[in-house]
Amino acid sequence: MAYIYGDIMKIDTTGASEATAKQDKLTIKGVEASKKLAEHDLARMEKYKSMITKVGKAKKIDPAVIAAIISRESRAGALLKNGWEPVGNGFGLMQVDKRHHTPVGAWDSEQHVTQATEILISFIKEMKAKFPMWSQEQCFKGGISAYNAGVSTVRSYETIDARTTGQDYSNDVVARAKWFKSKGY
Repeated sequence: MAYIYGDIMKIDTTGASEATAKQDKLTIKGVEASKKLAEHDLARMEKYKSMITKVGKAKKIDPAVIAAIISRESRAGALLKNGWEPVGNGFGLMQVDKRHHTPVGAWDSEQHVTQATEILISFIKEMKAKFPMWSQEQCFKGGISAYNAGVSTVRSYETIDARTTGQDYSNDVVARAKWFKSKGY
C-alpha cells in the first residue's frame, strides 16, 4: 500500500515528554515512554483495528498514525465519557474539536475516524503550502503537530511541538505510530 503523505518510519522523533509519560506514572520519557503508553492502549485499540486499517487505506495514510492519534487523544476511548473528553470540546476517539469542526458520526464510528483523518490530511497539505521546502515527512510531522495546536503554531521544524500539549505532540504520536506499525497497524 502506498501512503501518499509520507513514511512514518522515516520521521525523526524524540518521543513523549516527562509530563506526557506521567499520565501512566512512567519514570521514563522519550521514545520508550511513547511505546509504553501505546502498549497500555493496545488491548482497547484492537477492537478498532479493522476500522482504522480501512480508513487508512481509503485515505492513503498510514493506519499506524491513526492508531497513534487515537492513543494520544483518547487512550483508545478510555478517557471519554459518552464520547466526549471531560471539558466537553473534544469528541470521539480522535477528539474532533467542536469549536473548530462539526463532529459527525458516533464517537467510535468509521465516520468519525474518517472525518478526523481528513482533518489531519488537510493540515499536512497546509504544511506543504506553508513550508514548500520541507520534505514530505517533515510536512507529515508538521500536520500531526497542527492537528493538536493548529497550523499557525508551527513556526519551524526545530520548534515543531513548542506550542503543543506537553510540548511533545507530534514527537509522541510519531513514536507511538512506529510502535503500532510493529503491531500490524
